[in-house]
Amino acid sequence: MIPIRCENLSVAFRTVRAVDGLNLTVEEGAIYGLVGPNGAGKTTAIKSMMNIIGRTGGRAEIFGRDSRLIREQDFAQIGYVSENQDMPAWMTVEYLMHYLKPFYPTWDDARATRLLEQFDLPPDRRLRHLSRGMLMKAALASSLAFRPRLLVLDEPFSGLDPFVREQLIEGVLESAEESTILVSSHDLGEIETFASHIGYMDRGRLVLSEEMASLTGRFREVEVTIDQRSDDKAADIDRDPRWPARWLRPEVSPAVVRFIDTSYDPEATVAEVRELFRGVRDISARPLPLRTIFLTIAGHSRSLSKGAAA
Repeated sequence: MIPIRCENLSVAFRTVRAVDGLNLTVEEGAIYGLVGPNGAGKTTAIKSMMNIIGRTGGRAEIFGRDSRLIREQDFAQIGYVSENQDMPAWMTVEYLMHYLKPFYPTWDDARATRLLEQFDLPPDRRLRHLSRGMLMKAALASSLAFRPRLLVLDEPFSGLDPFVREQLIEGVLESAEESTILVSSHDLGEIETFASHIGYMDRGRLVLSEEMASLTGRFREVEVTIDQRSDDKAADIDRDPRWPARWLRPEVSPAVVRFIDTSYDPEATVAEVRELFRGVRDISARPLPLRTIFLTIAGHSRSLSKGAAA
């Protein structure tokens, strides 16, 4: 049973399409990172998937059921932690755990106790007296204690110090063997360390969705050292009709050409470079961090949109 599936999901607020035709599948056992800039539509999409807000078009399913029809037994299998989650401020941490226990048949008392210790949460402290980081840890502990089949985290790391983020990530990874995880964030550095799959949203649309290993494996910054030539000829290299469409962000100087190959293949790329350039002295390629990959994708996508509009 696929935990999350969206087909042409759309959410509009008056004339603003916050989510625009989202097609997304989160396979069982995945740690799916949904990333993108602030305002990309990640939170709105997640809230619509979870039936917290309505949709204006399309479909969202949780465990094969229309998300608008999910029942008590479905919610008992879903852990949800949001950046701006409302929590009963008058409760103590311990009371919160006791209060939630009856709602979840799979609640594990031993695990709940261990999570409070792992996250350094004081059981007798009222939630209103906790820092934001401690509140996020309390929310995550209460969502992990019943061993959910699906764990949904909406911007859980935003504004937290590195130590707290590391604690949260450790807690999430401990549940990865028994849970499917969807986590949204604009912090690409954090997502890059643990996600198995990645999706990039921009202006309400899902621009890209694939396995992390596949994405990071096909993007490379290629640097070509060539015999020095005049500035005019160097500037025209990337305008050559043979220049592959998948080579983005060219940087050209008389002796060095750099570009990002979005479908890097050691043999094919080297062959194309030698066919296009004369006097090649050296070719090197290096992996790229996720942030650079998505800056490249976003820049290319927006340039195509401007070109189409023109």
